Amino acid sequence: MKARLMESIRSLSYGKPKKLAFKIPFVYFLVILLTVGFSYLVLNQISASSAQKKINEASLQTVTSIRTNVDLMIENVNNYSKMIFSDRNLQNLLRQGDVYANLQAQSKVSAYLYNLMQAVPIIDSVHIYDNEGHRFTVATQELPTYMEVDIKDAPWYDQVVNNKGRYILRLDNRRWPVETADGNIVSFIRLIRDIDNTAPLGVLVIDIKDDALVQAYSKLLNGNSLQIAILDENNQTIVADSTDEQGGVVLHELLDTNKTMLEEQFRRSDSGYLTMHFGSRTYTVTYLSGGANNWKFVSISPHNSMESRNQSLVLLALLLLIINGIIFFVSSFVISRSIIKPIQKLLRAMNKAPSGNFMKVNAEQNSFELEQLYNGYNQMIEQIDQLLKRVIEEQKTIRKAELNALQSQIKPHFLYNTLDSITSLALSGDNEQVCDLIEALGSYYRLSVSKGQDVITVGEEIEMVRNYLKIQSVRYQDVFEAQFEVEEDCSQTPIPKLVLQPLVENSLYHGIRPKGTKGVIRISIKNVDGSTKISISDDGIGMSREEIEQILFTERQGQIKSFGLWGTMERLRIFYDDRDVFHIESEPGTGTNITLILPNGVDSPWKI
Repeated sequence: MKARLMESIRSLSYGKPKKLAFKIPFVYFLVILLTVGFSYLVLNQISASSAQKKINEASLQTVTSIRTNVDLMIENVNNYSKMIFSDRNLQNLLRQGDVYANLQAQSKVSAYLYNLMQAVPIIDSVHIYDNEGHRFTVATQELPTYMEVDIKDAPWYDQVVNNKGRYILRLDNRRWPVETADGNIVSFIRLIRDIDNTAPLGVLVIDIKDDALVQAYSKLLNGNSLQIAILDENNQTIVADSTDEQGGVVLHELLDTNKTMLEEQFRRSDSGYLTMHFGSRTYTVTYLSGGANNWKFVSISPHNSMESRNQSLVLLALLLLIINGIIFFVSSFVISRSIIKPIQKLLRAMNKAPSGNFMKVNAEQNSFELEQLYNGYNQMIEQIDQLLKRVIEEQKTIRKAELNALQSQIKPHFLYNTLDSITSLALSGDNEQVCDLIEALGSYYRLSVSKGQDVITVGEEIEMVRNYLKIQSVRYQDVFEAQFEVEEDCSQTPIPKLVLQPLVENSLYHGIRPKGTKGVIRISIKNVDGSTKISISDDGIGMSREEIEQILFTERQGQIKSFGLWGTMERLRIFYDDRDVFHIESEPGTGTNITLILPNGVDSPWKI
């Protein structure tokens, strides 16, 4: 079946020419099919990307709120810790150096701590270490206990002392030196200091269960399918909260298998998004790190595009596309019939032409284009001579358009270099020279505009060159010297506008500047045998015979190496009707001499 379908498509594509009555509806059908399919894919992708972006932003906002709530809870615990170590009975007990020294004070401290934990459910237990190697513990589910423990052996003791009263948070340090495995515990640890003289009296440890952290942000989720994980500063999991057991397994697997990638992301930025894979499913991970405790807050949600985009909008757009496609397809039959019928009539008349029967056909009035087609056919024979003349005129018009195009390209070329010079001068801060330079530029443009004329005098062209070199002499000081030799009777000779300036520019940029030493540009204009001979020479690096031949005989294909030189040659060729008026003489290391022989009184095709 598939092979037969492919064969049918191939026959449609490579078979005999089909009639327009078939081809127009068929092309419409293919265009509509491709348009609908492509539009659906684009709309589908845009909708999915937009929805996923909104979900990512909402997830980051949720994670930010979670961190704010957890930080607020930790700060509350910090306030409670201040209340605890400020208790008068506890201060007096620890000042004696031994929590066992006064049983009556112990009882008061125990009652105070127990009442505090009953009022503050987020505190699971409180541990007080004195400086004599004893620990006193009060918990919500246990009786007060006492243990011989040297606090200086604790792995976190040195950091607590160095913090000078500021708290630290540690994971699973609630029963040091004995740990339990009933869920994760975050230990809030700080130094107890004498409130009178700030001397260290011991260490206070407040245990917070991970359930308390979950309760701090549970109301923010509002039934969202987010899975939340909280990691400590060492990227150990404090909380891995999921709505179901399977989700919890996925959460732990994702955190374990992608631990290296997560750590790299944490180092790169404090917040962001990334994609992870587990089995055949893809998940979007939003993370937020940093903060006072350098904890990492991570949310994981399934990256399900079918659920994360507005399907109704996509389907509605697809339905509208299909309806419009059907309307266009039906319309194609009507349109093709209105076009094909008059064409068939014209074809019948044309088939009689080989036999010498040039029968005119009546114009169809249902279409302006078809009426023009009929009239064109009827007038074809009698207009052959006029068409030949028209072709000649069109060729002249094309040549003029080509010339104008070349001129329009050269003007921005010169303007770019002039503005570059002005920029260099303005940056030097010399206002007087800036004024001179702007005046020179204004004079150039007054001459180049020439009241809209394309042909000016040699004198005006020389004046433009003087202004150009004046500008360049400011930019390239001690790089070149200009010498002019112009006969007075040549000043009124007509010349195409902007011919000499590109040649002078070419001498400066491609002849003298690459040499690295100061050079001379000579402009000589003389009357020789009734023609005006213009010579522009320099003592620059020169060109080899191969380079000259490339410029003289190359066709304009792509970017020309020296546009000013090539463009000027092309303009003169068109202006003087392909006469040989342009000559180049150059040798490497010696310099270049360009000679123009301009005939006087030429009626250029420019003046059509």
